[in-house]
Amino acid sequence: MEQKKQHSDLFIRLRSGAIYAAVVLAGSLLGNIATLIMVAGAAGICAYEFYFMLRSDAKLPNEALGIAAAVAFPISYFFFQMKGVILVTAALIIMLLIWYVFWRHARIADVCISFFGAIYTGFLLTCLLALRMAIPGDEIWGGVFVIFLLTTVSVNDGFAYLFGKAFGKHRLAPHISPKKTWEGFIPALICSTAIWFVLLIFPGVQIEIWQCIVFGLLCGIAGVLGDLVESRMKRNSGVKDSGTLMPGHGGLLDRLDSIFLVSLTCALLMFTFNCIPF
Repeated sequence: MEQKKQHSDLFIRLRSGAIYAAVVLAGSLLGNIATLIMVAGAAGICAYEFYFMLRSDAKLPNEALGIAAAVAFPISYFFFQMKGVILVTAALIIMLLIWYVFWRHARIADVCISFFGAIYTGFLLTCLLALRMAIPGDEIWGGVFVIFLLTTVSVNDGFAYLFGKAFGKHRLAPHISPKKTWEGFIPALICSTAIWFVLLIFPGVQIEIWQCIVFGLLCGIAGVLGDLVESRMKRNSGVKDSGTLMPGHGGLLDRLDSIFLVSLTCALLMFTFNCIPF
């Protein structure tokens, strides 16, 4: 009976994973508009799950404003680039302050959480769209770059699990995520960094060997940090998963937790060092 349940759980996880992979591939490769729809949809769902968790922690965020802003970030960037992002940020701040003044139950902590949730989910995921749109030439290469970046995150997660399960003894963050180990973290970081050498021959990207190594290491570390951040949120809120959208995996926020900081880190590095024209 137990074996049958395990097989059923595995099938559910594989089915959810396959659907997720299909959506990501389609959203990344079918053009900038498809990526916009994918990113905006993911931002809205992740914002909803974020605020749901925080309500379990006795917080009272303004979900309507937060979710609307999270969705508006990628849309504003698509049409107006950074000017649009600044306008959405300013509008969100002003509207949250008006809400705080006129709704007597609101606390300043609720304002901060409402603002952070929109930035954490909407703005950070917008970095994926920014990277895709910045790749010069045929749109297809922008989509391939997004797939490349998501692949580095998956490789990091997968190898960390495999090496950690086989050799793990020393806990990386025992009070937050007891299953993560240094024996899993270090080899996985090396493996995910090695993938960055693909960019040496990637169309539209100007990058040197030392940058592949440094950027790969920093993005790998950012991915693990993003995972730990969400694990800490769930522990504080007393929930196991951020949601139930992906049976066998939890919520979408659980699936994208590493990607938030990786997207931001990659965008900052690639644009700052002119590897991709901004």
